[in-house]
Amino acid sequence: MKKLFATALGLSFGLTSFSAMAADEVTLQLKWVTQAQFAGYYVALDKGFYEEADLDVTINPGGPDIAPPQVIAGGGADVIIDWMPSALASREKGVPLVNIAQPFAKSGMMLTCLKETGVASPDDFPGRTLGVWFFGNEYPFLSWMSKLGIPTDGGDKGVTVLKQGFNVDPLLQKQADCISTMTYNEYWQVIDAGISADDLKVFKYEDQGVATLEDGLYVLEDNLKDPAFVDKMARFVEASMKGWMYAKENPEEAAGIVLDNDATGAQTEKHQVRMMTEIAKLLGDSAALDEAAYQRTVDSLLSGGSDPVITKEPEGAWTHVVTDKASM
Repeated sequence: MKKLFATALGLSFGLTSFSAMAADEVTLQLKWVTQAQFAGYYVALDKGFYEEADLDVTINPGGPDIAPPQVIAGGGADVIIDWMPSALASREKGVPLVNIAQPFAKSGMMLTCLKETGVASPDDFPGRTLGVWFFGNEYPFLSWMSKLGIPTDGGDKGVTVLKQGFNVDPLLQKQADCISTMTYNEYWQVIDAGISADDLKVFKYEDQGVATLEDGLYVLEDNLKDPAFVDKMARFVEASMKGWMYAKENPEEAAGIVLDNDATGAQTEKHQVRMMTEIAKLLGDSAALDEAAYQRTVDSLLSGGSDPVITKEPEGAWTHVVTDKASM
């Protein structure tokens, strides 16, 4: 009887110990589909960096019908990737998002135009048709047009906004003079379609002084009141940055890991390696949010004249509490 009791006690203790050692679960919602734009997270998962940090991470890809702020507001994720304009607009509308880390220090957004249209500078935009992404990606563009004093409702003195799908067809089919592209993605789709770089004119948001922060990590404000959650996010950020640094140094391997995680089979090795190479140029040395870059983004979003992206200076929209706790 004593032996049976001891065995049962030992089994019970073993189960308790196993439960105590169970990795903390984290669900990450991506802003877009599986691609090298998110390579650092897939590398961290594949290389065991999350496991080493005692984390059980699930990465959910996004898509044209998935809005990360809505996902996290509905309890579908612990942390999301979003562009700051979208996150701040969502915060003002009632979704209390807080930026806890900013792996991307630079913007990859630009407007790509066919030279044959005669667009050589922003002065040539009035009267043109410009392709613009929506789903929260329109905010940097609208801020830029506001800064230039160019209406976005058409006419000779304004621009006609073409609601662009997440492809480059409007430029190839000459439905638009310029389209939205990323340095690491759609621009190369234009090149691959047979249009020479010499036949294109690009306007990088960074060069135009209207760049806003992209691909930051956001959580719900109330969760940051829980020290255990902050600790979990610190481990997540630290492991993620380890993944990003590995991806930066090993772009071909990182691209392969991304392809292994692409359930759609839509991506190609050539495109993903090239994307990873371009993404590496946007990464910062640290995941800590740069306050000056944050303020530049806010100022840009507030400068929308009668139709600003946000109407007041945000409060509590970012914190260093997570990155301070993480060692990177």
